[in-house]
Amino acid sequence: MSLFHVLGFGVKIGQLLWMICCWFVSWFVDGGIEDKSGPLVGSVGDPEKTKMTTMKKKNKMCFWNKISSSGLKIPSFSHQFLGSVRFGKTWWRKLVVAWVVFWVLVSFWTFRYFSSQAMEKRKETLASMCDERARMLQDQFNVSMNHVQAMSILISTFHHGKIPSAIDQSTFSEYTDRTSFERPLTSGVAYAMKVLHSEREEFERQQGWTIRRMDSLEQNPAHKDDYDPEALEPSPVQEEYAPVIFAQDTVSHVVSLDMLSGKEDRENVLRARRSGKGVLTAPFPLIKTNRLGVILTFAVYKRDLPSNATPEERIEATNGYLGGVFDIESLVENLLQQLASKQTILVNVYDITNHSQPISMYGSNVSADGLELVSPLNFGDPFRKHEMRCRFKQKPPWPVLSMVTSFGIIVIALLCAHIFHATVSRINKVEEDCHKMEQLKQKAEAADVAKSQFLATVSHEIRTPMNGVLGMLHMLMDTELDVTQQDYVRTAQASGKALVSLINEVLDQAKIESGKLELEEVRFDLRGILDDVLSLFSGKSQEKGVELAVYISDRVPEMLLGDPGRFRQILTNLMGNSIKFTEKGHIFVTVHLMEELLESIDVETASATESTLSGLPVADRQRSWENFKAFSSNGHRSFALSPPEINLIVSVEDTGVGIPLEAQSRIFTPFMQVGPSISRTHGGTGIGLSISKCLVGLMKGEIGFSSTPKVGSTFTFTAVFANGMHSTERKSEPQNNNQPIFSEFRGMKAVVVDHRPARAKVSWYHFQRLGIQVEVVPRVDQALSFMKTCTNTVNMILIDQEIWNREADVFIKKLQKDPLVHSPKLVLLANSIDSSISDTLSTSTDPPVVIVKPLRASMLAATLQRGLGIGNRETPQHKGPPALILRNLLLGRQILIVDDNNVNLRVAAGALKKYGADVVCAESGIKAISLLKPPHEFDACFMDIQMPEMDGFEATRKIRDMEEEMNKRIKSGEALTVPDGNNKSCWHLPVLAMTADVIQATHEECLKCGMDGYVSKPFEAEQLYREVSRFFNSPSDTES
Repeated sequence: MSLFHVLGFGVKIGQLLWMICCWFVSWFVDGGIEDKSGPLVGSVGDPEKTKMTTMKKKNKMCFWNKISSSGLKIPSFSHQFLGSVRFGKTWWRKLVVAWVVFWVLVSFWTFRYFSSQAMEKRKETLASMCDERARMLQDQFNVSMNHVQAMSILISTFHHGKIPSAIDQSTFSEYTDRTSFERPLTSGVAYAMKVLHSEREEFERQQGWTIRRMDSLEQNPAHKDDYDPEALEPSPVQEEYAPVIFAQDTVSHVVSLDMLSGKEDRENVLRARRSGKGVLTAPFPLIKTNRLGVILTFAVYKRDLPSNATPEERIEATNGYLGGVFDIESLVENLLQQLASKQTILVNVYDITNHSQPISMYGSNVSADGLELVSPLNFGDPFRKHEMRCRFKQKPPWPVLSMVTSFGIIVIALLCAHIFHATVSRINKVEEDCHKMEQLKQKAEAADVAKSQFLATVSHEIRTPMNGVLGMLHMLMDTELDVTQQDYVRTAQASGKALVSLINEVLDQAKIESGKLELEEVRFDLRGILDDVLSLFSGKSQEKGVELAVYISDRVPEMLLGDPGRFRQILTNLMGNSIKFTEKGHIFVTVHLMEELLESIDVETASATESTLSGLPVADRQRSWENFKAFSSNGHRSFALSPPEINLIVSVEDTGVGIPLEAQSRIFTPFMQVGPSISRTHGGTGIGLSISKCLVGLMKGEIGFSSTPKVGSTFTFTAVFANGMHSTERKSEPQNNNQPIFSEFRGMKAVVVDHRPARAKVSWYHFQRLGIQVEVVPRVDQALSFMKTCTNTVNMILIDQEIWNREADVFIKKLQKDPLVHSPKLVLLANSIDSSISDTLSTSTDPPVVIVKPLRASMLAATLQRGLGIGNRETPQHKGPPALILRNLLLGRQILIVDDNNVNLRVAAGALKKYGADVVCAESGIKAISLLKPPHEFDACFMDIQMPEMDGFEATRKIRDMEEEMNKRIKSGEALTVPDGNNKSCWHLPVLAMTADVIQATHEECLKCGMDGYVSKPFEAEQLYREVSRFFNSPSDTES
């Protein structure tokens, strides 16, 4: 029975580890990938790919849920077959002892392994240091040998090749001393000339000294203070002599010595002239210094010899011998001192030509730890062999790492034994908790589904009557009302729209929490959206006297691919907060590419007051993005984008009250506000920033802020879009948000007078969008100077209100008196119309054109056309208010409205009839099918989605089936004509979804069932125009 208990304990431990792994992988698949990765780049704009990606995620989640649920079945198996986990003391002790003994053995093995690794590392370090020193010594020796060989060529050329010789002892000594830096290892250089016995007498007479023998010095070495060259014996008679005739000052004592009379030198000289290469002597005490050294000898030939010359030819062509003296001990010591190391080593250099009796050339034989490594040395002489032996001075350190690791293993093993014992007592508790957690999870999932269904139902039930209220109020505004009644209606409309906005925010928050919020992929004009948002807040900013401005970099493409509605929502939330909390100064919106922050410092707005839009101090903009993950710590980009993707960075800067430091940490928390007084003073729900942060995350971006109390705030966010300019999709779709081109302004030139660079840059941006060439100057005097020197005519001068109030009178007088300046049109850029401007307009004979900020392309064009009197001869047809455009589009159109609610029918019919459409109403989807059976005369259909008997989705599918059948008959020739003459080659009626349900009736669901668009209740002229203009052209367009 005890064996089963042991097995049960093992199963319990394995089941616990398995559950932990499953939970971790399930979190990674469900949360880590789904929340952080966002939509795949390859699936942008492709519903099928998006659907496949979603299905793959669901399959992964189901797979891991199955594995984790199967893991939960293990406890019941262990309880059923193995019983509870309670061991007897004997089995537990045996298990613990076996565990401890095993890990003690492992610790001993670890100690030996780490010790051996440390010894191997010590050997590798010593080998590396020894090789480094050997390589340096060898390289330095080769450099010196090459220069000695070069000197042998020099002697052959200038001594033996010139008659008379161009070299004497003083010349040779001076040259070798001045070039000694090229031979860092040589102690001196000397040249011995080959002299035959028959030439000895004549040679000695020419030199003025007698050839002396060297072997007597080798037998009886002399100290440098006792050395006297005159006391040496003359060289004995022999067939050939090699007396030194030139020598460097350091070895000038060898002049007149016969190199062939010394044993080592004789062998060296004979080998050098036979081989034609540099040869080395064995180590021997040097003359005068008695220090151990070697001599490198090169033969000097009468002429150039071929590389394959025989030894006899080389002997016959020999003129002399050039030798370089190397003081091994001092030179090796100087060389090794150049190297620094934490672990100093002992170095020995040996001549191992005779392996049985190696000659020590440098170093001592003292060894510290017995570890010795050998590195070979190659000094260019194949006959002589050398090597370097290296040893550490210090003894090896204690193996602290090995001892600590071994001790740590034992400690960990004991801790594990204790943990296993605690696990046994805790595992039953964990099983019970797991079952409770599973039940709570199921309840939470059911509650989430119920909440989503509740929100869908409540949103529909609230928005449906609100649609009727707002629609009827809108229709009431078109009737004859007095001023008081109109004020009441406007107040009711504003309250209703505020309620709808609140409902939308709450529903957005609910969709975000449930993970059901998805983004659209449509082409849109970014600059048009910014103009629309400016128009939304222009009245409020003019009321407060706050300057509102937008600047978009020229590098941002005209068209982008993304969700313009959600992008507009983010901007509206941020700018709405800025308008709400700013009483003076400015609100400045800038849009740049992310790359511009890395390439140009101009993008970073300085905090100096002269560099801001209104002259007031602002919060440091750079602090609002300093924590973005898109930038690494050194300021370089750490993200990768596909070529068609655009990463925008948008900043909203204001000079408002700022955010208190204690409230900045909760600024993005839903339903949280700075303080209770803020809600009473300014209103709001406190979820706008929370929704904005979630939307930015869905756009694969980040959001941050920088705020200084009583100075202002700057909010910055990034968003990734596709480049709409390179998209091959929707090329035929009209660019609804793109600003039109006003050709009447092309070629015009204007001068902007503004001493604030940021404000002047905004004016330049908006006027150049109209095709006007703009020059910016800070003062009016410079504007006059520019107009005098400019070759082209300046059509207008744009003066900011701040300069106008201060210098306008003087400037106008100078402008009128100067005959060299053509009088341009004066344009006043004003924040609002105050009394001084009104007086100027009423008293001036030629009043300036007044443009009230914020600047927008359409407003600028209309104002300049009126002020300059150039008209709008080439204005496209789709300009003007949306109501007028809608009337042109819907006039005479046959439109079917399908809705089960009578109030909604009346509201929708009234809204469409207002724009000239002929409206037919149907109360159900079945009646709509009967009316829309081809052939019919309807131009469009607005279909409600939630209806009894047959909803809008099913009705649309049946309509599409009827159209497909009719198209097949037309293609086959069965239905070429119809009785009423309404002949079409292809039937496809535009069907637009019309519903108050903003959760279930998503754009993708509408497209899936065959609908062409989506209009939410209540109707808005802008939204209605966006959908209708996709299918209808105005009558003038049709005629053209």
